[in-house]
Amino acid sequence: MMIAQKVRLGDLLIERGFITQEQLQKALAKQKALGFTKKLGEIFIEEGYLTQKELLKELSRQLQIEFVDLYGENIDFEKLATKYPFELLKAANAVPFKEDEDFLYVATSDPLNYDALDALEHTISMKPIKIYLALKEDIEVIFRRVDVLKKTKAIVSEVKKELRTEGLKKEGVESAVMQLITVIVKEAISKRASDIHIEPDEREMIVRARIDGMLYEMFAFDLEIYHALSSRIKLLGNLDISEKRVPQDGRFSLEVDGKMYDFRLSSAPTIYGESLVMRILDREKVLLRLDDLGFEDENLEMFNNLIEAPHGIVLITGPTGSGKTTTLYAALNEIKNISNKVMTAEDPVEYRLPLVQQIQVSDKTGLTFARAVKSFLRQDPDVILIGEVRDYETLDAAAQAALTGHLVFSTLHTNDAPGAIPRMIQMGLKSYLIADALMGVVAQRLVRKICPYCKTQIKPTKAQLKKVEKYLPQEPVFYGGQGCSKCDFTGYFDRTMISEILTVDDELSKLISENANKIVISQYAQEHTSYKPMIADGVNKALRGITTLEEVLRVTKG
Repeated sequence: MMIAQKVRLGDLLIERGFITQEQLQKALAKQKALGFTKKLGEIFIEEGYLTQKELLKELSRQLQIEFVDLYGENIDFEKLATKYPFELLKAANAVPFKEDEDFLYVATSDPLNYDALDALEHTISMKPIKIYLALKEDIEVIFRRVDVLKKTKAIVSEVKKELRTEGLKKEGVESAVMQLITVIVKEAISKRASDIHIEPDEREMIVRARIDGMLYEMFAFDLEIYHALSSRIKLLGNLDISEKRVPQDGRFSLEVDGKMYDFRLSSAPTIYGESLVMRILDREKVLLRLDDLGFEDENLEMFNNLIEAPHGIVLITGPTGSGKTTTLYAALNEIKNISNKVMTAEDPVEYRLPLVQQIQVSDKTGLTFARAVKSFLRQDPDVILIGEVRDYETLDAAAQAALTGHLVFSTLHTNDAPGAIPRMIQMGLKSYLIADALMGVVAQRLVRKICPYCKTQIKPTKAQLKKVEKYLPQEPVFYGGQGCSKCDFTGYFDRTMISEILTVDDELSKLISENANKIVISQYAQEHTSYKPMIADGVNKALRGITTLEEVLRVTKG
């Protein structure tokens, strides 16, 4: 093992210009106040003096220890789960990732924890260990995976046993595979996941779940398990199990803990097999009210004014997965009643809404968005929802509907609200038609909320503060989540929306008809209307302790 070098971390970081002597004393005092339960490096990161990557880079230089990307290594998880004492690995925050004749190679995020690494060396290997540096998050992901492997071991061996003895066609195997599907789905739902991804690669199958917009690994199984699992899931979704070369879509329902869930299934052929994605559709989630989405009071009032307009186009913009459909459904919930007719054209229809006539568009049958909207006009609707404006034909049909006295809702893929106007012109709609038809544009993103159970005051990095300085008060205070069992040690729990709303007044309408560019529109809106850029909404939510500054900067341009 490497010789334990005397490294004074504080002095090293002062020398490299990351911290001052005064900041070091402050961190040492904080460490003492916490009863030395936290390492100095952790306190430096918490105080925003530097990031974990920067810290590891400095240690790598000083200790001359190489950095390793664990995702690029062929780690034997089975061996990790059975051969090594798991508690000892956790204490040293270390993962053995390969072995040769001379050394056992171990990655750690804490190379200065000499006692734990020494104990590890004496317990796990006859050979000397060679230390490498790795990110703490990567090591934690591996630990979680080993944990899950231990939990699912029994059910996996049952599936394998039945596969070998009875073959897939027999009922017994299906029950074991179905049991495994139920375990995966239950685990995902208990973690509040929106999607389950089943992905084969060269050596194994990985199951990941999208929780609060981020993908986390849940399970890893042998490819032998993958083939049985994918066939059973395809059967559930009424897909052709013999067809593995083209993408397919399906739908099924499952009861989990006495509650029915709908699943939208999508398969896509990859070089290692089919990638399966199951979107979890919780029937109760669609009945959201506008007040619950996360609009700030001013933005909520502006949005309510837009949806109460007698006619015109209201657009919701943002990338995939930014909550546009949820906002549209909440708006329809707000305005649908027995005295007005609401019609929607969607692809696909994810949720069934009462008092709303929903149409599933399909390119195969020739029922496009544009064709559906034209047919709506003969159905005497008051409100029309178009799932997405993808082409000129649909946009033109929406504009005609708006100009003939209908309120039209739709979505568009643009980065911000002012950007929707040049995008519509680029799609071919005349600027004077946009000026007449467009009522307003909402741009939105979803940010993760700080876990209320482990929320604590934190200090962002200087680089983060610099990006948002014009939106900050004199002495800003920010918060973050430390990570606890309630939030699965992510520090985040659930999501909320940050938004910007551009309403079209007479002057703005004139600018649009004169082909003004996005910068002119944005400048006018900020100076003369209630429009504020999305990042201002995000920073406001970070200052109020709803989300973190890091999260706001992740989803906006800063």
